[in-house]
Amino acid sequence: MVRYPKELAQALRYSGVHQTAWGTDVQVKPIPDEPRPGRLDPRNLADALEREKNPKPTVPPDQQTLEQRRARMGFPGWNLNTVAIWTKYEEHVWNGNLVKIWIYYPRLPEHKQGRPGLIYLHGGGWIGGSPYDVEAACRLIAERANAVVFNIDYSLAPEKKFPNGLLDCWEAICYLHQNAEKWGVDPDKIGVGGDSAGGNLAAVCALKDRDLHTGYLHYCVLMYPVVTLDTAGTKGYRWSLDQYEICDEQRKYIEPSLHIGRPDDSGEKNMDVGTLYLEPGEDPTQPYVSPMFAKDYRGVCKTLIVTAEYDGLRLQDEFYAKLLREDGVEVRVLRYKGMHHGFIEETGYVPQAEDLCQEIADDLLAL
Repeated sequence: MVRYPKELAQALRYSGVHQTAWGTDVQVKPIPDEPRPGRLDPRNLADALEREKNPKPTVPPDQQTLEQRRARMGFPGWNLNTVAIWTKYEEHVWNGNLVKIWIYYPRLPEHKQGRPGLIYLHGGGWIGGSPYDVEAACRLIAERANAVVFNIDYSLAPEKKFPNGLLDCWEAICYLHQNAEKWGVDPDKIGVGGDSAGGNLAAVCALKDRDLHTGYLHYCVLMYPVVTLDTAGTKGYRWSLDQYEICDEQRKYIEPSLHIGRPDDSGEKNMDVGTLYLEPGEDPTQPYVSPMFAKDYRGVCKTLIVTAEYDGLRLQDEFYAKLLREDGVEVRVLRYKGMHHGFIEETGYVPQAEDLCQEIADDLLAL
């Protein structure tokens, strides 16, 4: 079930032009059925117009309870699988935290060994989100890469603040590497990936793998990750609205979507979830919170960084790619035009999400 003609995803398959951002290469993928610049994908624009026509009463963000914020998160994607996918489930208690793992892999051939494995960490600002939000994408990646995908339900703040969620994710990586054969996974073909806050956790796990010399991870995919909670102190980085090409007739729909990662007038980062994620007094610039502040990146596994044209995090993510490349990390950067933050959840809804799943699958197949 898809909301778009199948040929749109096919058109994205080998498309794109190379541009430079922060002095480093970025492959920019077009909107397949909207060639004009500065515009949203037509499906997302249709949603924006519908919301404008039929507005729903909402509570202002600064007045929302934690439960209300969590309830607003997530976009359940649609199943695009064409083969039977097994779904398994495990629970573990690590460091006093209950960690749940959903495992997806193609049913046939049964008992296959040597598959690649991807450990997926969902987004949600460290305070929300769910494995269910990315299940459609995880299952599609499993099919397209003939891989085993592990979807991790880690601890959330503020009930479990940093470093609880991070430690859960790292324990899952260690466990799955040590038990790779159980799932038919080649331990030399394991990667980690995540979107938004999950992308932050994936980037930090890649750093941790390098720091501990464990060598568990051979691939990392970061989808519009949070790589800094403190833009003011990052040398060479500056957020600017001028870096976003926006046509005048869609500005009122596009500009509000840039709030994540955008500094406010005082220069502070507009991401109050950081106060829920971190204990009072915790340093937001420590590398395991803001990987952009790591001293160096030498030895980090090869990385795919994915950005959305109309995401306030796009600038910091493409700057992070520059930092990785300068230290010799093998990095590829994809930017999807017309997309907003969180679009991997829209699998089956926008062709860009399907194309991204295929890009990740191709990388896993190449391990």
